[in-house]
Amino acid sequence: MGWDSWNKFERGISEDLVHQIADAMVSTGMKDAGYEYVNLDDCWAQLKRRDGHLQINPVLFPHGLKPLGDYIHSKGLKFGIYSCRGNFTCQKCSPGSHGFEIIDAEDFASWGVDYLKYDNCNPAFLTDQKGDYEQMKEALLASRRPIVFNICAWGFKDWMPYTGNLWRTTGDIRDKWPAVLDIIDTNEQWAKYAQPGGWNDPDMLEIGNGGMTDNEYRSHFSMWAMMAAPLITGNDLREMSKSTMEILLNKEVIAVDQDPLGVQGTEVWDNAAGLKAYSKKLTGSNNWAVAFLNRSNLSASVTVKWTDIGIPFIPTKVRDLWTHEYQKTTGNFYKAFVEPHGTSMLKIGTN
Repeated sequence: MGWDSWNKFERGISEDLVHQIADAMVSTGMKDAGYEYVNLDDCWAQLKRRDGHLQINPVLFPHGLKPLGDYIHSKGLKFGIYSCRGNFTCQKCSPGSHGFEIIDAEDFASWGVDYLKYDNCNPAFLTDQKGDYEQMKEALLASRRPIVFNICAWGFKDWMPYTGNLWRTTGDIRDKWPAVLDIIDTNEQWAKYAQPGGWNDPDMLEIGNGGMTDNEYRSHFSMWAMMAAPLITGNDLREMSKSTMEILLNKEVIAVDQDPLGVQGTEVWDNAAGLKAYSKKLTGSNNWAVAFLNRSNLSASVTVKWTDIGIPFIPTKVRDLWTHEYQKTTGNFYKAFVEPHGTSMLKIGTN
């Protein structure tokens, strides 16, 4: 859980901005809710190396990245950075790490880096994607600093769970409802690979960036939680609306995402009119999360047997994770009303 600079700011990053974001992560309650990584994306470095080392942009980061990492750590947070397996980063702001994995990993460790997003751009004449990512994995391990390794290669490969801590299963997210639905569908097929220590990554959150409605953002957050996805926000934490904060700080939904069992929820029911149900086993003998996602433009009513959605018992407790209220149980059946592009998200159990 954390924040990344790209979705909102793209190239517009700076030392002052990152200080302010770290401050906001604490003051808004994000840190207390579990968000901890403050991640710099592309364009923090200059275009040329010096003596083999990446050079920090002195205009954007006049004090360097070690003091920046120290400031982030002083807030009880962790520091993330970006590089690329190719010859240049995606924006061609700086060289990639190909051939310099050991040097770069040692520099990252010396700056106090805790997380590396490793992109896949500009790999001209580089044909061994698996080998390149394994090279950086070994370099990070050799640095002797625990650094989360994010494989950002835009599509699942069977070697990724053995190489990274999280791996992008999709292309880049966009702040649009159809894009969110496409990602949910794509990420679904790799559910069996999610487990503690290694996660399918459907990309960063767009909540609060203005391209979707609050209903759509609640669905976005609900489904990322159901998918046991990394919750990396991409908005301006300094200027969040009340609704954005209510979504990102919903601790009951976050608890579903962060459940120690580490199960990725899957689709279990489809009414063929745009309403789908997803379920996810949670820690405990009879604890599950269920989400009814209304993908259509019309309101939807659902009446479904618990057994139809894969629940192997009759719940005696049904809690709505957005209204924060327990609902009356109705025996074998569950009935709900779901707004267009909305999601009804439940935690159910017998104790």
